[in-house]
Order: sequence, then C-alpha cells, then structure tokens
Amino acid sequence: MPEFPDAHRDLLDAPVAILSTQGADGFPQVTATWFVFDHDDGALKLWLSTARQKTKNVQRNPQCTLLILDPASPQRTLEVRGRAEVADDSARAFVDKLVPKYGDFVRNIGDQPPHHRVVVTLRPSKINVTDLRRPR
Repeated sequence: MPEFPDAHRDLLDAPVAILSTQGADGFPQVTATWFVFDHDDGALKLWLSTARQKTKNVQRNPQCTLLILDPASPQRTLEVRGRAEVADDSARAFVDKLVPKYGDFVRNIGDQPPHHRVVVTLRPSKINVTDLRRPR
C-alpha cells in the first residue's frame, strides 16, 4: 500500500473530502463527505447511509477516488484512489470514531428503515499530490 507523503499528511485531518464514484449510467458521481484516517491500518474510512447514491455506487463498483483539498489553500490536494470495502454498521459502532473530529451531534444522525449505516474503507492503491501554491 502506498504511503501518504509527509508534506501532505496534515490533509488527513481536513474536515471534508470529495468522493468520486461511478454511477450506473457510467458518469462520475461526486459528493462531499466526512472521513477519518485510521492510523492503525492506514486506511480512510467513511460512514455512509445505504440510502445514498454514493453507497449504492461503491457497492456496485468499488473503484473510487477521494480528493482532499487543503482548506487554507485549495491549490494543495491529496488524491487517494482505491477499492472501497463496505461493511455493515447497523449497530452504529463507528460513530465513536467520528465524534472526536466532528462533535457529539453526529450521534443523532439517523436513517429511516430499511436504511442503515455502513463503514466504507478505502485502502490507497495510488496517491497523487499537488501543491500549486506560489512561493512567497
């Protein structure tokens, strides 16, 4: 598994990333999403609802890309490509990983049955970085 470059590791703490999946019609479907970096296994993890199109897309075709923009300088990015692994989280255990980053209110995010939460794990197969900031 490729390593995240030291010069861009801080972006793993960014508040939001852009997830790109492939829709059933073949077009990219792009959406902003919360994520956490799991220091234990080096993977990026998302907590998604089975009601959402992005979840349906990764279940059908696990190839996806997560793009993280530097909130202070969008010319600096971290692009992570990989295959999504989807695991059931009906018990909502993963919410405890989100609370330190996003706040306790995420515990109140609900899903209407029959929908529930899944954890999508993205293990990098390719990492691309950019830094187009002009020297000062």
